[in-house]
Amino acid sequence: MKLIGSTTSPYVRRLLMWMKDFQYDFEKVDIFNSADRAKLVEKNPSLKIPMLEDGDTIVLDSGVIFRYLSQKASLPSLSWEQENLLTLIDSANDSLVQIFLLSRSDIDTSADKLYFRLQRERFDVIFGELNKAAEQGKFDEWNYASLSLFCLLDWVEFRARYDFSKLPALVAFHAEHATREEAKASDPRL
Repeated sequence: MKLIGSTTSPYVRRLLMWMKDFQYDFEKVDIFNSADRAKLVEKNPSLKIPMLEDGDTIVLDSGVIFRYLSQKASLPSLSWEQENLLTLIDSANDSLVQIFLLSRSDIDTSADKLYFRLQRERFDVIFGELNKAAEQGKFDEWNYASLSLFCLLDWVEFRARYDFSKLPALVAFHAEHATREEAKASDPRL
């Protein structure tokens, strides 16, 4: 079994952290490198990472990979509440990655344009909801949803994409889990 992805992707990182007890190989790719992109095109028409190869089976998307491996290993699935929290995490992550890519394309994402205003509103609302959920203890159990939140927060800090310093439950959650062995081992700054 082989997981293919980038060490700077929060989607790949959540799987690297979650799969710590699985036997697999990790193939690092740079999606901005044309040779690596050509490799992706061969098996992955979405051109997105992560991607999992398990024999002849190709599985795309971190959430689908999580469900595939959970089912294969007979692990419990997420509750509906956890699925909804994961949807919030993924929504923020998707928007933040788009803003990041636009910034890397020399587009001024701080401009007062409808698209950017909508994204900033989305960030504020979602991070506020995630902070409430953390206050209510909904991320107290270390599971796929919790480590996905950690990966989002750490990526936001790593890429300087959003200031969550005024959300104390998220700050505390991030600080608490930054010392986990799997968090340190998968740190994109290294």
